[in-house]
Amino acid sequence: MSTTQVRGIDPGVFLPAIVIAGGFVLWGVVAPDSLSSVAGTVLNGVIRSFGWSFVVSTAFFLIFAIFLAISRFGRIKLGHDDERPEFSTVSWVCMMFSVGMGIGLMFWGVAEPIFHFGAPPHGMAEPQSKEAALVAMQYAYFHWALHPWAIYAVVGLSLAYFSYRRDLPTLVSSAFHPLLGDKIHGPIGRAIDVLAISATLFGTATSLGLGAQQINSGMNFLWNTGETPAIALAIIAALTLAFILSAVSGVGKGIQFLSNMNMAVAVLLLLFLAIAGPTVFIFDTLIESLGYYLSDLVSMSFRTAAFSDGKWLGSWTIFYWAWWISWAPFVGVFIARISRGRTIREFVIGVLVIPSAVTFVWFTIMGGTALHSELMGAGGLVEAVNDKGAPVSLFSLLSQYPATTLTSTVAMFLVAIFFVSGADAASVVMGMLSSRGTVHPPAGVVMLWGLLAAASACVLLVMGGLGGLQTASIIAAAPFLIVMVGLCASLWVGLLDDIEVHGHFDELEPKLKTAEADG
Repeated sequence: MSTTQVRGIDPGVFLPAIVIAGGFVLWGVVAPDSLSSVAGTVLNGVIRSFGWSFVVSTAFFLIFAIFLAISRFGRIKLGHDDERPEFSTVSWVCMMFSVGMGIGLMFWGVAEPIFHFGAPPHGMAEPQSKEAALVAMQYAYFHWALHPWAIYAVVGLSLAYFSYRRDLPTLVSSAFHPLLGDKIHGPIGRAIDVLAISATLFGTATSLGLGAQQINSGMNFLWNTGETPAIALAIIAALTLAFILSAVSGVGKGIQFLSNMNMAVAVLLLLFLAIAGPTVFIFDTLIESLGYYLSDLVSMSFRTAAFSDGKWLGSWTIFYWAWWISWAPFVGVFIARISRGRTIREFVIGVLVIPSAVTFVWFTIMGGTALHSELMGAGGLVEAVNDKGAPVSLFSLLSQYPATTLTSTVAMFLVAIFFVSGADAASVVMGMLSSRGTVHPPAGVVMLWGLLAAASACVLLVMGGLGGLQTASIIAAAPFLIVMVGLCASLWVGLLDDIEVHGHFDELEPKLKTAEADG
């Protein structure tokens, strides 16, 4: 059966994206050394020549999102004025958080503060000192809170606005209508959607690889199974089956249930550490670290390699910005999909502020507990991370508290379910992007993208472990960064046009207030 006979598939998007994904997997299987060499060369070139663009753009996305929320544009609905949100606020936030970065928080929640504690960014403190602990928390907040969620907000807001207020297909290309007009239905629009699928594929593969590494590490920690690529690949295979089954069940049944359950279990794990761990120290850490983070936010946001450690910047900040950008197409489409009927202000607050607040608490409890152990407790976490890698950090921390087997098993369960919910959403979104924006893409297409994401993760793990995963994220995100800047310009033109069509703000505001009151 040809692709044109499969309901809803757009061959102009589907076939090029399949060729790119399949070509990458085939290259990795046939000539992994060649792929690794080329990827490394491209990565070095991107960081050396365009690292500054990731820094400036990400800071701009945060400023742009905040401006839209506090301006009068914030009253515009993502949909028609009489529409109501499809999901409750609690489920909405849980799904955003679980899909947006759940698996990453499990992987880095302990590991990143410990890494920075042992080797402070840019030599800003004496290693393993109290000052290093404070810097470690600042940078953990910086890499995981406002900036990444601003990236998601820009993409999600653009797609929700043009899809639900302008009634265009839920495609990244649709958001360029004010700039491109009907050309969004031609080769330029299709190229944009192919870039979005490619970025999503490699962003998802990175997360799948991280999850497999951490589950493998947990199994070895508890049952001495060993940590080998073969075990990691087997874990990817097993969980791929789980997330494909979840994906074909639909958003309401699959992702919503998994996200709500996962957040409940995650809260229980955090409460355990907060109560069994150094409770007062955790509260003190949250207050002081948050204050330093907010006071230094501008300088951290614009730090480049000109007068700082370029190698560190590429391995951490630029990697993170690239990772979030590579996730932005699928998280943005997913957030748009679940945000119909909310105002721009409600959307930005929900996407930017609430998950960031949860992130502050998450890193303070996990990272703060780990730092307390290093400064005043049993310690040994820096050595464990240096010797065995980031995946073992969480399990090494849990081993210092009662019920280690139970809590470590719960942690592996959380990683697995975050893995399933994230890959579930990514597969659905890649199916949507290659099927003309339909919210119910064909199950076979969803399954195919899930399998390709898993195969890409396997190639990256074999190619270079964590380094290979980071390389793929940055390379895939570089072209999509240009798309994101264009999204901001297009959204701005669209919002101005919205005001022109409906009248001036003074005329529009009462209409929107009436619509909100009726809703």
